[in-house]
Amino acid sequence: MSHADPDLEPVKREHPPGTIRIGQIAGIDVLVTSTWFLIAGLVAVALAPRVEQVQPGLGAGKYLAGLAFAVVLYLSVLAHEAAHALMARHYGHSVSSITLHFLGGVTAIEGESRRPREEFWIAVVGPLMSLAISFVAFLLTLLTPGGLIGMTVDGLFVANLVVGVLNLVPGLPLDGGRVLKSAVWAAAGNPHRGTIAAAWGGRIAAILALFLPLLYEPFFHIEPQLFDFLMAGIVALFLWTGASAALSSANLRRRLPSLVARNLARRTLAVPEDLPLAEAVRRAQEAEAGSIVTVTHDGQPTGIVNEAALRSTPEERRPWVATSSVARTMEPGLALPATIYGEELILAVSRRPAHEYLLLEDDGTIFGVLTTADVDRAFRESRH
Repeated sequence: MSHADPDLEPVKREHPPGTIRIGQIAGIDVLVTSTWFLIAGLVAVALAPRVEQVQPGLGAGKYLAGLAFAVVLYLSVLAHEAAHALMARHYGHSVSSITLHFLGGVTAIEGESRRPREEFWIAVVGPLMSLAISFVAFLLTLLTPGGLIGMTVDGLFVANLVVGVLNLVPGLPLDGGRVLKSAVWAAAGNPHRGTIAAAWGGRIAAILALFLPLLYEPFFHIEPQLFDFLMAGIVALFLWTGASAALSSANLRRRLPSLVARNLARRTLAVPEDLPLAEAVRRAQEAEAGSIVTVTHDGQPTGIVNEAALRSTPEERRPWVATSSVARTMEPGLALPATIYGEELILAVSRRPAHEYLLLEDDGTIFGVLTTADVDRAFRESRH
């Protein structure tokens, strides 16, 4: 392309507080949180005795070797998340960032999957990437010598095997939860039922994770330490919180289909832009219209009268001002199809915040005006 579309120009994204941008993958920002540095330091300290064992005489360098292992390990986590991101891109989703944190990583994918197959592949490709890295590392263990290289390859083999297998546990917020969601969705024909099933799977997994250290001694003849119970508690809290958030989201999304723009629209009166405001209000009252839209002489909508601006205009001034003076100019995103509903409606409103939106029929004729106050009211009433 020889000319850049201003709407497609890359924008400088605001990163969440406590994150640092370290680069990009295929245009996707890669961020790390401050907690990552904490866990990297802990890994360096924890591995120092092992480094000293396989490579004696490094002195303080053993901590640098441990830190290097943490970086390599998180590069494999980054590969796991990049697989999610690129598969999401393949299905047409926008991906804003990949964030590495102390428990692994998260990919910010905008929008929801449209089909079970899409949900399945976006979810499963991450664990498959981890298992693939584990397999390659296993093959390398047969070729690499001992020392630090051998320790690193062994660590990658074990860590990615664990990450790959655990992420296939069928419970949200794990990838396996999304795989379960896709299966229930395909069977029941309802994504919300899939989310609820996977969320409860996540809650069950959280309870099992909490009591996992108790199985160390009878099954592995290893006495659990306080650190093991602490980590189990952190993982259980992570799973329970994520599963509970998924349940809340499913309940929220279940109510969204009741938000139909056509049903919420106010009757609208179209008036010429230069019509005195007092006359426009009189005509609207006579027609029992709840909103006013200004149009050109050939009927093209140019603005939506703002209620607040109308109320703030004294009645004695209204005969002398044009209706267009209290109307918000029609901008991209303020005109929506009258057929829009549910989550698509919420996304459209959130992308272009405004008090009023013009609803148009498929042939471009004006159907009515939708206000965010009416949408909010309908959503609150849908809870009961």
